[in-house]
Amino acid sequence: MRAAGSGAGPAVSTAVAHRRRRVLSVLCGTQIVSWGVLYYAFPVLAPDIAARAGWSTTAITGAFSAGLLVSAGVGIPVGRRLDVAGPRRIMAGGSVLGATALVLIALAPSQIAFTVGWLVAGVAMAGVLYPPAFTAIARWYGPDRVRALTVLTLAGGLASTVFAPLTAALQDHLTWRGVYLTLAAILLVVTVPAHWWGLRAPWPAPDAPPGRGSVGAAGTDSPGRVVGSPRFVAVVTALALAGFAAFAALINLVPLLLERGMDARSAALALGLGGAGQVVGRLAYPALSARVGVRARTVVILLAVALSITALGVFRSPPVLILAAVGAGVARGLFTLVHATAVSDRWGAAHYGRLTGVLSAPITVTVALAPWAGTVLADLLGTYAAAFYLMGVLSLIGALVAALLDRGPGQRVGITTASR
Repeated sequence: MRAAGSGAGPAVSTAVAHRRRRVLSVLCGTQIVSWGVLYYAFPVLAPDIAARAGWSTTAITGAFSAGLLVSAGVGIPVGRRLDVAGPRRIMAGGSVLGATALVLIALAPSQIAFTVGWLVAGVAMAGVLYPPAFTAIARWYGPDRVRALTVLTLAGGLASTVFAPLTAALQDHLTWRGVYLTLAAILLVVTVPAHWWGLRAPWPAPDAPPGRGSVGAAGTDSPGRVVGSPRFVAVVTALALAGFAAFAALINLVPLLLERGMDARSAALALGLGGAGQVVGRLAYPALSARVGVRARTVVILLAVALSITALGVFRSPPVLILAAVGAGVARGLFTLVHATAVSDRWGAAHYGRLTGVLSAPITVTVALAPWAGTVLADLLGTYAAAFYLMGVLSLIGALVAALLDRGPGQRVGITTASR
């Protein structure tokens, strides 16, 4: 029997293959738009929001972070519901709510109203960003999930490449409020019908779990036992530390580059090229997965996150900084797939939605705090460069946690799977 997640599942019928391709195509398109509108537009618009609205950058970023915190909490019940009912209603409803939230943000008359808008956006994010899309792919693709997840995250990696420059271009002609209203319309028109009509396929039963020798096999470990295991805690801790560093660096990249003397358009271009780097990282992931065991590749990727972030704090030349931004994007692209496959590589896919919801919650919390914390660290340390040094250290600690503690009865299966 082939291990789940090896990318080599049994043959499927033409109808099932067509259904899978439709689902994957829809999710690729909607992830680009959803991430681009709800996430990547913010770092481009934040400086202009602060300047025009008169609100502090820390307060603005705190509102954005608060929305991500809401997303973390809402993601747990959303994951349970996805396991039972599938993604169609959740993702279509999340798209409607996301567009509504952006209208609230755009029309916010005060900082409090702006924050409320982002809290509503956080609920929408739980229904439209990666976790529900990952659950959909894991269930519809079964043992072929790694290949499909790679394609999905390749598309998602284009979100910043498309929407960072697009947001900057819209900003040349509109106020930040006008930009967000335009983006709300794009989200509504593109993603609502795509989710409603493209995800209407019957929700399949979960594929057979791994053999009894693996952690998480049916009858071996319940979801509750998995969540309470030292290995699960170690994986969450390692990914949370690296996720904090990666996304604090992402959201604070534009301020860092402005601090280094780059103009706003060049900084936005560097952010967009980092998205292209994510695509490169995700293209490389299947080959890495085929040759390197679960724990080893987790450690290598978290080290890559640490080194790329540190490089952004060290160098000063604009061309070198742009290259470093691309390198950070490569590492971030690899990190996304480590996160996406963390549950299935170690514990199978029978309870993927629930376990991923629990695993993602603390990671999303740290990622949510990252934009605000990165700004605070820069204020406390005096420069964004110094903050990037500290972010690199945190990711290094995450790599050490994975190296020392990501151990369990399922480890041998993960290594075997990777070598096939």
